[in-house]
Amino acid sequence: YAASLDRVLKGTSKDAFDAVKTVQQIQKQTYVPANGARYPNAALGQSLQQIARLIKAGVGLEAAFCDMRGWDTHVNQAPQLNNLLSNFGAALAAFFQDMGDQMSDVAVVTMSEFGRTARENGNRGTDHGHANVMFAFGGGIRGGKIHGHWPGLDVDSLYEGRDLAVSTDFRDVLTQLAVRHMGAPESTGLFPGYAPKPLRSLFA
Repeated sequence: YAASLDRVLKGTSKDAFDAVKTVQQIQKQTYVPANGARYPNAALGQSLQQIARLIKAGVGLEAAFCDMRGWDTHVNQAPQLNNLLSNFGAALAAFFQDMGDQMSDVAVVTMSEFGRTARENGNRGTDHGHANVMFAFGGGIRGGKIHGHWPGLDVDSLYEGRDLAVSTDFRDVLTQLAVRHMGAPESTGLFPGYAPKPLRSLFA
């Protein structure tokens, strides 16, 4: 890539490889989570610990993403959810504890690309649904409450009589985070072709 005649490819690839080298240098250093935080030895916990390391290393990290798999629980859902939610909660709690006072400068938001049906199927699981929940915490976010409209789970409120209805678009949440937390302009154009309705109640 260094010999490429394409300026964009050459510059972007250099940035990417420089970033990889920086991460590798950071990984060589011993890391001890602060405030007694203990990350679960699972994918999400280890990913969040890596993000915490990068933030504390002061490398200029502005946004990071990690994922957690295994939520497609069509069969025997209850024990699977117990394990998944335990790991999910423990990983987020460890990150929050590890970041300490720095959490005022960090915002975390969780989301999924689809929800689950409101009722159990015949295999003690649930099938692909419509809406789902997003969690947010950190710098400036008004925690401990539900933001947006809760549509309810009665039959008349369900989408097509089977799924939780969407009441807040995820793009509205992410736009509000970009504007209030990262200083993006109101007309950020984060999602081309979509006119966001920022969830203003999310921040104090």
